[in-house]
Amino acid sequence: MLLAGGADVALLDCGFDLSDAAAGERAFAQGHLPGALYVHLDRDLCGAKTGRNGRHPLPGRTAFAARAGGWGIGPQTQVVAYDAQGGVYAARAWWMLRWLGHEAVAVLDGGTAAWLAQGGTLETRPGARAPGPAFPAATPAHGAPLAPSVDVEALQVAMARGETIVIDARAPERFRGDVEPLDPVAGHIPGALNRFFKDNLGADGRFKSPEVLASEFAALGVAAGQPGPASVVHQCGSGVTACHNLLAMTHAGLHGSALYPGSWSEWCADPHRPVARG
Repeated sequence: MLLAGGADVALLDCGFDLSDAAAGERAFAQGHLPGALYVHLDRDLCGAKTGRNGRHPLPGRTAFAARAGGWGIGPQTQVVAYDAQGGVYAARAWWMLRWLGHEAVAVLDGGTAAWLAQGGTLETRPGARAPGPAFPAATPAHGAPLAPSVDVEALQVAMARGETIVIDARAPERFRGDVEPLDPVAGHIPGALNRFFKDNLGADGRFKSPEVLASEFAALGVAAGQPGPASVVHQCGSGVTACHNLLAMTHAGLHGSALYPGSWSEWCADPHRPVARG
């Protein structure tokens, strides 16, 4: 066990609620894994919003590298992110740290519930780690990033050429455009396929086996080969739940797919972009 072995481990509690931005902090105050730091989606895992770049745009890489360093995360730190919402917000932290170039990051499968089921305890005092320098973020000169992303212009070009599979992680009713509780326009990006992020989990709240996940993504045309994972782009409402599908694919051994961070909330902010429903 990492915590018992004396390794440099940073626990990040990423609990959040899109309909109540303070809910995660309240839950953290009521009890969290020993030594965990709280990471807030809007403050820590999101950049400045313009009204046209989505509800949870990425921060600048330099700014997030400084934030990670402030959490005491360095190249040798093993990071474990978790939440009580099926891993969706923890997956965003996982993806963003990989976006910096950090390989030693994982998501606690099953989150808080799994910790308690194994006899773990919670504490209420906030965790503390000595802040360090900014994380030495990867740059293009260091080769392909662990977690690539695409902007809306590049996505439109790739889709027009038929060079990519776009997978939308939202619930089916939102994908179809039956309802839209968060964004001003209902529907989805034309040509996108739907893979609800919750389908990555079993009845116990943990990720399905790599074999099952690989089979289910293969049903969408995603497999090593034709086309390969590198031609897959994930999106959702605002670039958060899409990271859950990215994590599931990585768990299944399907590496290299990209995130469209702006996702539907950016796409639908421009009335000239097409919208599909049904």
